[in-house]
Amino acid sequence: MSTTDTEVGGAITLTDDELFSYITHDGTRQWLTGAGLPGESTLMGFGALRDRGLRRVVELAGDAERLAEELQDQLVIGALRTFDRDLESIVLDGVTGEVSTTSVRPDAALMDLSPLAPSLEALTRFAAATEELTVLHGRPAPLTSLMPLTPRDTRFGPKAVTEASDRLSAVFEDVAGDRVPPFWRMAALIRPLARIAGPGEGLTLDLPKRLLDEEFGAGGIMRFEDVDFPTALTHEPTRRFLRETGLPEDGFVFQLDTEVPLSALSEYYDERPEDFTAAELTVAELPAGADRLIRLGHLLEDTSLVVDGSTGAVLAWSEPDLLLRPLNADISTLAFTLWLLHREKSLDAAHGLTDSYDHLAVTMTQTLATVDPLACDPAPSLPGDDGRRYWPEIFEDRTRGALYA
Repeated sequence: MSTTDTEVGGAITLTDDELFSYITHDGTRQWLTGAGLPGESTLMGFGALRDRGLRRVVELAGDAERLAEELQDQLVIGALRTFDRDLESIVLDGVTGEVSTTSVRPDAALMDLSPLAPSLEALTRFAAATEELTVLHGRPAPLTSLMPLTPRDTRFGPKAVTEASDRLSAVFEDVAGDRVPPFWRMAALIRPLARIAGPGEGLTLDLPKRLLDEEFGAGGIMRFEDVDFPTALTHEPTRRFLRETGLPEDGFVFQLDTEVPLSALSEYYDERPEDFTAAELTVAELPAGADRLIRLGHLLEDTSLVVDGSTGAVLAWSEPDLLLRPLNADISTLAFTLWLLHREKSLDAAHGLTDSYDHLAVTMTQTLATVDPLACDPAPSLPGDDGRRYWPEIFEDRTRGALYA
């Protein structure tokens, strides 16, 4: 197979002989033997094409007799990617050059096509434009072609979000007109939200003033006073954030404790045993350092959201699993996550994003990972950590429907 050096990000190409009779579309043949497909991408991977060459869907699907006719000769060239794994297959129509996605399933009758791009050239252009919004060492890369380089602080905030969204939409519409595929339409609406806040001092993000008030309503934000803080909460940036910015009382999947004083997890269990649905816990079963883990509220039944009073790290404590898992890097990225979820619901109401639920879940996870990689990274980082991460799971759980407006 004719490929350039993918280890240094070169393009993946094929020879004319390797295209066989599968691809008759002239523009597609020229693209695959010329410019090729990106060897490195955060949005999609083409390793299968590099390693195995062109393969038809009919060769991969189980129970191929039940496969829809329009799918049988589609060519698998890669996969959409999320933070830690490949997802849907990217398939190519060798006659028209159109690119779609599908999920290869044991029951072939359940497989269908979702449009992704009118051509490989458009796919490459769309991906390159979108990746200008991805992370470089924890911060978004400058939008060198979509936005002019300006002083750092002007590349964040509401105006930066709007400009990035508008210019990204223009890239897609320039090629696809009013038929922009859902994956890219939601990319233009959701991914620029990662630019709402610039770097903070002592915390990951410096959220724009009144951002949460404008999103949740001023009456929906709880701000704390020093008297509300337990002695174990010594992390000053966290204290300042809770005093000055606050948190939404109702974040859909997070409920803030407002009727009881903030307390360390160990004190919470001592003082309110009647609140627990799990079996009574012993001191030995509480996570290490429970006396410095401050309970802010709950995520799901039997799952507490806690902040490490010493470091400011935000974690989820599961009673059923007796396990402490990373949730967010700190209080600022927790607030961003709740804002992102609330904003997505407004956008879904206006644009019907959940009509392509799986693509939306991927987009939400990647957008959060842009700002807070820890929130999505399954690599174990705590004793007993099983790699489960709350936010990607809640985004992907269609039955729970956290993303529906």
